[in-house]
Amino acid sequence: MLKLNHPLFSIFPLLIFVLVFLGFGIYNNDFYALPSPIAALIGITAAFILLKGKINEKVDTFLKGCGDGKILTMCIIYLLAGAFATVTKATGSVDSIVNLGLNYVSPAYFPVGVFVMAAFLSFASGTSVGSIVTLGPIVIALAEKSDSPLGLIGACLLSGAMFGDNLSLISDTTIAATQSLGCQMKDKFRFNSKLAFPAALVTILILIVLGFNQEGTAVISGNKEFNLILILPYLLVIALSLIGLNVFVVLFAGLIFAGMLGFGYGSFDFIGFAKKTYEGFTSMTEIFLLSLLTGGLAAMVEKAGGISFVIKNISKIINSKKTALLGIGGLVTVANLCVANNTISIIISGKVAKEINDKYGLKPQQSASILDIFSCYVQGLIPYGAQILILISLSNFKMEYPDLVQYSFYLHILLVFTLISIFFGKKQSV
Repeated sequence: MLKLNHPLFSIFPLLIFVLVFLGFGIYNNDFYALPSPIAALIGITAAFILLKGKINEKVDTFLKGCGDGKILTMCIIYLLAGAFATVTKATGSVDSIVNLGLNYVSPAYFPVGVFVMAAFLSFASGTSVGSIVTLGPIVIALAEKSDSPLGLIGACLLSGAMFGDNLSLISDTTIAATQSLGCQMKDKFRFNSKLAFPAALVTILILIVLGFNQEGTAVISGNKEFNLILILPYLLVIALSLIGLNVFVVLFAGLIFAGMLGFGYGSFDFIGFAKKTYEGFTSMTEIFLLSLLTGGLAAMVEKAGGISFVIKNISKIINSKKTALLGIGGLVTVANLCVANNTISIIISGKVAKEINDKYGLKPQQSASILDIFSCYVQGLIPYGAQILILISLSNFKMEYPDLVQYSFYLHILLVFTLISIFFGKKQSV
């Protein structure tokens, strides 16, 4: 019989959080029916009830967890990233990126064109869901007009969106992974890109071959307006991040630059800019609160011995750096299958992943990349994930799930390249 002071008992609050989130999603056939911070709050309530200790000690541990430097850093980055994305959208930057790509799409290159457009937009904006929602209606309509296979085109959009989500410097998954492992975004990007870019290149070659074998009519009629200047804020953020500036400085500079362009083109005045900035803040409310609450929950579970218990049991099957990396990948995979959200799964797994990373002397940027890649792979293929649900819905359920899985070449190739890097990559010191 399990005693109340058994270490396994101390992870129950975390399991309750996951099961509540998963249970409501299955019951409502919508994994976003129950706001994730509410599910976290239920787990926190369980922690206060089930874990031993005085109530004041529990409150103190919870608040210290919420106020952890990494958690607060993550939360502020979310706010700035949300503001940047909202302001650039208001200036017309997103439309310019989409139209720039669409102007150069031809029937033979339509599949690869969709992949590249989705990849760039997702990389620049940091959101796969936003890219799918933005491009989805246009791409699906064009696919139907050109008699292109809907499943193939949908998979290209999905894969490109997940490429950007995984690699973007302002993606919430990148932010969560790097902050959890304690590494810089530029270092994670450099390591991650060694896997993502070759996988994307192989995917592009495959799609070019497939495109030439597809018969289709003209896809685009007429030119769509775009403004290259409006793309500059994205390029600025990418450039400043790659040269190693502090992420707060990078995002704030991008936000101010986008605001100045908005003033110059008459998209908004100062009050409009302020409102759009705040709108961007509020768009990140859910992930902000989730990070804060799960930080407190994780601190309570850790103090009760739950994290140590998980590490100890995982360590029984880990005997090398390779199996440690696989352990991190497996951990986030299970979490993502449960909660159907790659960012949440990284946040849940981050604490344990950090412990494994430090214990086995792994490179933080490699562990962060593994967390992000495995979570994005699972998120891109689970039938109850937001990305696939939105795609199928936008196609009026004409798109078939098996086709999306079959034609998501990039995701499968990325996984293969990642596994090869784990098993056959050069040993690197921290």
